[in-house]
Amino acid sequence: MYGIKIPHLPPYNHSGEADLNYRKTIFVVNPHAGNGATGKEWPRISKMAGELIGPFEACLTGGPGDATRITRDHLLRGVDRVICVGGDGTLNEVVNGFLDEKAPLRKDAVLGFLPNGTGCDFSRTMPIPAGMEASLNTIREDHIHTIDLGLIHYLNHEGRTCARYFHNIASFGLGGEVVDRVNRTSKSCGPFLTFIWGTLVSLFAYGKKRVRIRLDDGEEQTVDVLNIAIANGRYHGGGMLVAPDAVTDDGLFHVTVIGAMSLPLVFWHLPKLYLGGIKRIRQVSMMTAKRVIASSEQRVLLDVDGEQPGTLPAELSIIPGALKMIMKKPA
Repeated sequence: MYGIKIPHLPPYNHSGEADLNYRKTIFVVNPHAGNGATGKEWPRISKMAGELIGPFEACLTGGPGDATRITRDHLLRGVDRVICVGGDGTLNEVVNGFLDEKAPLRKDAVLGFLPNGTGCDFSRTMPIPAGMEASLNTIREDHIHTIDLGLIHYLNHEGRTCARYFHNIASFGLGGEVVDRVNRTSKSCGPFLTFIWGTLVSLFAYGKKRVRIRLDDGEEQTVDVLNIAIANGRYHGGGMLVAPDAVTDDGLFHVTVIGAMSLPLVFWHLPKLYLGGIKRIRQVSMMTAKRVIASSEQRVLLDVDGEQPGTLPAELSIIPGALKMIMKKPA
């Protein structure tokens, strides 16, 4: 653990502007994010952070679960601003440190994000600028926006029922296979090529999945699918626009069902997922829901914010207004 303890900066008031009170800040840094790039760049980032936003404490993670534990411990000790440095997986861990099973640990605490990982799909949806200097300036402006979160109950790989929050997208089917494969590689080719490679290789090994799904109080339906995305954000898989209508503060999941199709047809339609043309694919259907229940007789892997924690069956619920995040101030 790496730490710098010095005075703190002013927090926001209810108008989203800086207050005269002081804000106590911690950076939670995943040095392994971006195939190790974050660790190499951290000395430069920390120097820039000190110049742009002032005093802070920093903790570097050493392995899975550290970001959640660090966030939770520091919130309980009085920190009220947590800045995550890493990718969507690290951000997911930090988000889970903000809440217990029922509610936020600290209603006054806020989360900032410096995207620097493999996917960083959430920052494509939210007004979080690319580049460290621009992101740090956004943190300095300290404009707060309240977003929804998803809560998923699922089976882990030991067969136990687990729960975790997600800020972006949970999917099952091909998405889980791709993430499982991608997370076992070096990711040295960069996010786009890494996910393209993972998608192409997974497609050849993947067969259609028959899934039972129910939205809210509707009837259960059985569908043969390539993938189903339960979206709070719009993008996943290194830039696939799977939920173009999703917003993070409407109290709804945007559900995208990609039906089973032949391999040649998948390759024909794949560019549409990256170029914003998913609605032109006949095998795609979209709907909204506050609660989703899904199961299958087959082994269907999950993708939760770019991590692969387990399998169906799963139950997903939207938690409106669950988290305060620092975003770029509207023009």
